[in-house]
Amino acid sequence: MTRYQRNHWFLAVALAGLAGFVDAIGFLYTGGFFTAFMTGNSTRMAVGLFTDASIAAIAGSMIATFVLGVILGNLIGHACPPRARLPLTILGVVLLLAGAAALAMVGLGTAAVGCTLLAMGMENTVFQREGEVSIGLTYMTGTLVKLGQALSRIHRPGQSWAWVPHLLLWAGLVSGAGLGVLAYLDWGLGALWMAVGIRLVLTLIASLPRFALHE
Repeated sequence: MTRYQRNHWFLAVALAGLAGFVDAIGFLYTGGFFTAFMTGNSTRMAVGLFTDASIAAIAGSMIATFVLGVILGNLIGHACPPRARLPLTILGVVLLLAGAAALAMVGLGTAAVGCTLLAMGMENTVFQREGEVSIGLTYMTGTLVKLGQALSRIHRPGQSWAWVPHLLLWAGLVSGAGLGVLAYLDWGLGALWMAVGIRLVLTLIASLPRFALHE
């Protein structure tokens, strides 16, 4: 993450916060499954294989849908010029979340969750370098490892503040998840429209020349 400009850090933190927002909504709606955190779903699938086959099936299908979202995001990224990849990938996430919110409005909650899984998978392809994801926006284990590594180097010249982006990314997701809980308690899956609106603003911001990414 430290290879990016400061404006990209803040965009990544905002996107991580929105990922936490959506994940908390999905967690509450599904009764304990995740729409962004596939490590949790993987553990639930493994446990379900030995305790409850239905849980394993749900978790496995959610993981597969998330991976499909990653594939879609990667295909968009490869099809777009590098300068347009960032805003267009975020726009793809916006459209999927808008579809999820619309499906929820007509009572198709399961389909809505599927769209959020696709969206969260796609979101993880927003920041790429040389065809590989460089900032994971929905999983924080790696971020916390990098935070610890950066803190261990804090005494070295030029490394005093290298830990800050990782801490902000983690804090962004946690804060977003908390807000997602509050929004869900008031509006249910309709709270997804909030994520759509904010992400649409971020799409416009990401289209500014200063946010253009280069390979």
